[in-house]
Amino acid sequence: MGRAATVGDGINWLTLSVIIAFHAGALAAFFFFTWQRLAVMGVLYALAINVGIGMCYHRLLTHRGYQVPKWLEYLMSMCATLSLEGGPIFWVATHRVHHQHSDLEGDPHTPREGGWWAHTGWLLFGKALHAQTKALARYVPDLSRDRFHVWLSKYHWLPITLSGVALFTLGWAFGGWKNAVGMVLWGGFLRVTLGLHATWLVNSATHLWGRRRFQTRDDSRNNWWVALLSGGEGWHNNHHAHPTSARHGLRWYEIDVNFWGIWLLAKIGLARKIRVAKYDRANPKPAGL
Repeated sequence: MGRAATVGDGINWLTLSVIIAFHAGALAAFFFFTWQRLAVMGVLYALAINVGIGMCYHRLLTHRGYQVPKWLEYLMSMCATLSLEGGPIFWVATHRVHHQHSDLEGDPHTPREGGWWAHTGWLLFGKALHAQTKALARYVPDLSRDRFHVWLSKYHWLPITLSGVALFTLGWAFGGWKNAVGMVLWGGFLRVTLGLHATWLVNSATHLWGRRRFQTRDDSRNNWWVALLSGGEGWHNNHHAHPTSARHGLRWYEIDVNFWGIWLLAKIGLARKIRVAKYDRANPKPAGL
């Protein structure tokens, strides 16, 4: 699933068309600003990027840094599909391959192939594997045995489509057509666009800029501003040194909103077996948990 394995016959026109449409909608959103629409966008962004991508797809499904009841795992996975980043099998398989071949031949989105490639190019020029669960099964045998994750990977577009319908319907009911359009633009197009770039920056920026606390075999770096945008995923060098740790921010000043969410789940009895790495200043080397 590296660059040589994922490059198709040319541009993936479906992916490019969707990305262009969402960026155009994101720009249009600024002509429909209200504080209410901004609040709706904020809530949906947290559900999609923090709860869905960071807490679920990444720290729960990919690395199994903690456990939650199955019903909650499924609910969080549905939140992740609101990000327009594909179903669980595609996302988790891609990220596991990234860790297996990080910044080496076979890494799907290493900046060693170029910053643009790492940020977006690998999606635009790669083969569309979002629904090809059989091809990806070897990387995610755990998810491939789960009927719900297989179903969600095939119909990952359904939750975000229904959310758009709900935004339009509720917007119309409480403000007419202009509010309906504004809700879709802010709660859908602008939110998704910002979330995509936040996730893509983890692939690109955190392998290009920042500090390296641990001497890992890749180029991963801790990048504070990516961490702020992504809820803690920017502490990427910490993560590559301790990939199964549910906590990425290892020092008190390293803001890790996604781990705070996991901590909250534990406090109300919904998360257990949380794996947490601890930073030893006297021995700053990657170590087991």
